[in-house]
Amino acid sequence: MELKIVDKSDNDMHLEIIGESHTLLNMLKSVLLADERVHTASYDMKHVTISDPILYVMTDGADPIDVVKDAIKTLIAECDEFITVFNKAVNV
Repeated sequence: MELKIVDKSDNDMHLEIIGESHTLLNMLKSVLLADERVHTASYDMKHVTISDPILYVMTDGADPIDVVKDAIKTLIAECDEFITVFNKAVNV
């Protein structure tokens, strides 16, 4: 995976996420949309095999880099919780 900031201002950002697909982008978009600082979170992928997705985030004035970092921390916590619950379920 490689990241490239395509465009950024005080409250929005276009971030190209090279080598990823809908799986990561859908999760990230969902977490971003749950954040009250986020006005818009979407991504565009022209074709899954020949183009890389570009994530678009628009905030209420919060730094979009900080907002994406917080969303990633939330995703990590959710995955950690799932691992814990899953391990308990399969060890029963």
